[in-house]
Amino acid sequence: MTIGRLALHNVKSGMKNYLSLILSLAFTVLIFLNFQMIVFSDVMKALGAHNKSYIDIIVETVSVVLGCFMFFFISYAMNVFLTRRKKEIGIYAFLGLTNQRIGKLYMLEMSVVGVVTLLAGIGSGLLFMQLFQMLLLKMSDITVSIGFSFAWQPILITAGVFLLMYAFFLWKGYRNLVKSSILSQISASRRNEYVKWPLGALIIKTALGLGILSSGYYLAVKEGGAEVMQNVLMAVALVIAGVYLLFGGFVPLLFQSLAKNKHFLYRKERNLWMNQIIFRMKKNYRTYAMVCILMICSVTALAASFAMKMRYENIVRFRNTYSFQLLSGRADLLETGRELIGQDNDVTAAAQIPVLIIPLSEAEAETRQQSAAISYSALKTLAGETGLAFDIPELAGDELAEISHLYLLSLLTERDGITVTLHGKKYRQVMETSVPYLGYLQESMRFFCVSDAEYERLRADGTEQYVCNYKIADIGHYKASMDELDAFVEKERAAGNRIARVAVDPKSSDIEWIKILYSLCVFMFMVFVLAGGSILFMKLSNDAFEEKERYAVLKKLGCSGQKLCRSAAKELLVTYAAPFFIMLASAYFSVHAMEKMMFTDLTDVLLASAGIIFVFLSLCYGISVSVYVNNAGIREKKE
Repeated sequence: MTIGRLALHNVKSGMKNYLSLILSLAFTVLIFLNFQMIVFSDVMKALGAHNKSYIDIIVETVSVVLGCFMFFFISYAMNVFLTRRKKEIGIYAFLGLTNQRIGKLYMLEMSVVGVVTLLAGIGSGLLFMQLFQMLLLKMSDITVSIGFSFAWQPILITAGVFLLMYAFFLWKGYRNLVKSSILSQISASRRNEYVKWPLGALIIKTALGLGILSSGYYLAVKEGGAEVMQNVLMAVALVIAGVYLLFGGFVPLLFQSLAKNKHFLYRKERNLWMNQIIFRMKKNYRTYAMVCILMICSVTALAASFAMKMRYENIVRFRNTYSFQLLSGRADLLETGRELIGQDNDVTAAAQIPVLIIPLSEAEAETRQQSAAISYSALKTLAGETGLAFDIPELAGDELAEISHLYLLSLLTERDGITVTLHGKKYRQVMETSVPYLGYLQESMRFFCVSDAEYERLRADGTEQYVCNYKIADIGHYKASMDELDAFVEKERAAGNRIARVAVDPKSSDIEWIKILYSLCVFMFMVFVLAGGSILFMKLSNDAFEEKERYAVLKKLGCSGQKLCRSAAKELLVTYAAPFFIMLASAYFSVHAMEKMMFTDLTDVLLASAGIIFVFLSLCYGISVSVYVNNAGIREKKE
C-alpha cells in the first residue's frame, strides 16, 4: 500500500477521532468568513457611506482579533491531536518506515483533514450567511432588506488566512516527527507540558503572579488623563502574565498544601483524586490559563456591548432634548421662534440662555475647540424651565464645571480636580456633567459654567450670544416648521444679523454604526465562551486516554467503577471551577474599567455574563464527565 492510500485509509477509519478537530476548526472558519462577508456585502451600504466606513473598520478590527484567536486555536488543536497520535505513529517505525516517510504520512493525513475542514467551514458559512446577517441586524434593531449576494473576496481571504496558518503548523508537526526518536513517539502520551518545579519555585511564581495580577488590576481601574491608554495596554499584558503565573504557581501550590493535610486528604475519598489534580494543574496550566483569559475576554466583550447599547440610547436622547435651537446675538427672539414653530407644532418647552464665546489666541485655535462660558444663575434658571436636573455646587471665582456631551467611550477617566485655562486664567474644574442643557450644541462647542461674578468679568472680552431652545410634542413632525424657520433665518441674515438654526432629526442615522458594534461584541462573547469551553472539553477528553492505565490499576486494587466515577467527577469539577473563579475576580476589574471609560453601571451585566458562563461550563462539565469516564475505561460494562 502506498503512503497516499495509507493516509486516506487512516482518515476514513479514524474519522471518529478526526471529527472533533474538523468541527472545532470548521467553526472558526465559519465565524471568520461571516465577518468578512459583512465587509463585502451590500447590506450595510443602505446605512450610508459614513456608517459603512465605520462598520468596515470595526469588522476588520474584529477580524484581526479573530485571526489571532484562529492562530492560537489551530496551534492548540493540532498540538493536542499530534500528541495523541504520536504513540500510534511511532508504531510505524517498528514496521520499517523512516521518520521522513512517517512525517509525509502525517502531512498527507492532515492535509486531507485541512481540506475537509476548510470546505466544511466555508460551506456552512455560506449556508448560514444570511441567518448571521439577519441576527446581526435584528440585535442591532436596524431595518434593512437582505438579499442574497455572493462575493469571492471573503472566501479567498478566509481560505488564504486559514491555509497559511494551517500549513505553518502542519510543517511544524512534520519537523517534530522527523526529528523525534522512536522512543519519544511511543512514550509521547506519558509526557506532560510541565517541567517539575520545586516548592521554592512554586512560591516564587505564586508571589510574582499575585503581584503582577494586582498591578494589572490597579492599572485597569486607575483614573488618569492621556496616560490611560498606556495603562490599559499595560493592564492587559500584566493580567495575562499574572493569570499564567497564577495557574503555574498558586493553584498547584494551593492543592499541594491541601494534600499535605492528612485530615483533609483522607476524607470523602479525596486521596483518589487530590494528587492527580495537582499533577493535572502542573501539566496543563497553560491550557487552563488560556481558557481563563478567553472567559475574561468574553465577559469584557459582553460588558462593552451593553455599555455601548446604553450609551447609544443616551446619545439619541441627549440629541433630542430640543427639536430646534436658534443661536443669535439678539436677546428678543425667544417668543418669535415660539410663534413660528407653533404654527405647525405644539411647543411644550421654550427657554433662552446667554452664553459667552471666549476668544482663543492663535496658538489655542490650532489645538483647542471653541469654548463658551455660562453663568451659574442662568444655567440654574434654564434647568428649572426645561425640567433638567441641576446638581452643580456653588462656584468660587477660580472654579468651573464643564458641561460636556455624551462620549461613546473616553480614555480620560480623571474628571475632577483638573486645571482648565480660559482666556489666560487658570480654573480648577470641580465637576463634569453631561446633562444636555444646551442640547445638540454641546457636541460642537465646549461649555463651562462659572460663577456670576466671573461671567461678568469675562464678558468684557467675550462675545455674548443667546441660545433659544424649543421642544415640540411630536418630534417626528419637526419638518413642518422648517420652512417658517428657514425663511426667518434668511431674513435675519439679509438684515446683517448673525444667526444660526439647529434642527434635530430624530431619525438621524449618522451613529448607526454603534448598533452594529455592540451586536458584534455579543457575537465575540459567544465565540470566546464557546472557544474556552471547547478547549477545556478537548483537553480533558484527550487526558482521559492517558489516565486509562491509572484507573485500570485502581480497579485491580479494589476500587469500584462507581467510586472511580465519583472521583473523576470531582477532579473535573476542580478543573472547570479554577478557571471560572479566577475569571470572575479578573472580570470584576475589567468591567469596572469599562464602567469608568463608558460612564455606565455594568454590575448587572457582570452578574448576567458570569451566570451565562456558569451555565455553559456546567453543561460542558456534565458532558465532559460522561466522555471522560468512557474514554478512561472507568464505567463498568453491563453484561
